[in-house]
Amino acid sequence: MSHARPALRRPEARLALALALVAAAAVFVAVFVFGRANTPDYTATLFGQAGADAVRLKAQLATGVLGMAAVQLLLALWMYRRLPGVRRVPGPVPITHRIAGVVLFALTVPIAVHCVQAYGVQLSGSRVAVHSIAGCFFYGAFAAKVLLVQSRRLPGWALPLAGGALVVVVVVLWYTSALWHFNGDSVPVLSLAYQHLPPGQM
Repeated sequence: MSHARPALRRPEARLALALALVAAAAVFVAVFVFGRANTPDYTATLFGQAGADAVRLKAQLATGVLGMAAVQLLLALWMYRRLPGVRRVPGPVPITHRIAGVVLFALTVPIAVHCVQAYGVQLSGSRVAVHSIAGCFFYGAFAAKVLLVQSRRLPGWALPLAGGALVVVVVVLWYTSALWHFNGDSVPVLSLAYQHLPPGQM
């Protein structure tokens, strides 16, 4: 009898994975549909800032999110003993990882609210489309991660996969928004396509 991946044969593990996938898909679809139905209001403000000032503030917040994602990745590698030379995990590391995750999520909320209010989900132009879809995927993946964290009977790859997906999507979001702003409304590969948004806005 094979003993490979025994966790996958447990009903609790299968149920936890199924619920996480359903939650991720439901949140993704909900955010996507809401964003597509929204009428863009390019005058929407972010902490009192509008237009180019709001874009600059969002780019700064997004860079903060990227930094927190890097911290989360390092803490996760530490917890899983994947950092070179690390053999022990001090007690504060897991709780710091959780706190950093909450801070990361909180930083994304004002950015997402402004994006939805000002632009909604737009698919015209490669950069805008990638950014919009990645934004929807982020909240779906985050919902899945929250559910997976509550389960104690998961296969070993589940949480690292969910956490890794969140880090990757944060990088994609930063690349298609903050870097685009800092780089003069241009990023490699995705700046050649037609952009539907007014100049200087994201």
